[in-house]
Order: sequence, then C-alpha cells, then structure tokens
Amino acid sequence: MKPLSANFINGLILIIAGLYGYFGITGSTGVASATALIPTAFGLLLITLGLFWKKSPKAILYTVAIITIVLLIMVINRFVKIDEWDIKKIIFLACIISNA
Repeated sequence: MKPLSANFINGLILIIAGLYGYFGITGSTGVASATALIPTAFGLLLITLGLFWKKSPKAILYTVAIITIVLLIMVINRFVKIDEWDIKKIIFLACIISNA
C-alpha cells in the first residue's frame, strides 16, 4: 500500500472513530465530551497534509509519521487505562490498529 493511501485510510478511520465516540457513545448517555473529537481533528489534519504530499513529500512524510507515532502512543496509553471491554475500548483498538 502506498503511504499516501495508508495516510488517507488512517485519517478516515480516526474521523469516523472520533465522530462515533462523540455522537454515538456520549450522545446516547446525554453527556458529550469534547475530547472525543480529538481523533477527528487529527484525522482531518492527516488528510489535509495528504493533499500537500506531492509538493514536498519528505517534509509531509516526516510530519505525518511524527503525528501518527504520537497518536499511537496516546491511544495505547488510553487503551490500557480502560478496564472492561466495551465499545470505547473497541474504538481505541481500531485506532491503534489504524495508526500502527
């Protein structure tokens, strides 16, 4: 798979996971947390960086790689803190697989 395609798929998965976390999980409980939109913001950033990939591929590649590694570390830390297997943990697992 080409790096640009992998970046686009990762961005889409992060956007979907963040929106589902905000509207699907927290929306059903009546309490929406703005932190659920963090993956959505980073997914939009990754897709936006992908639009400029052809102009300066090395700079964008390194920027995307650093952002993805930081996201992977953040998601793994959050995944470990959740004790029971529920939909939140499954969403974090999907983000871990996507970022890896």
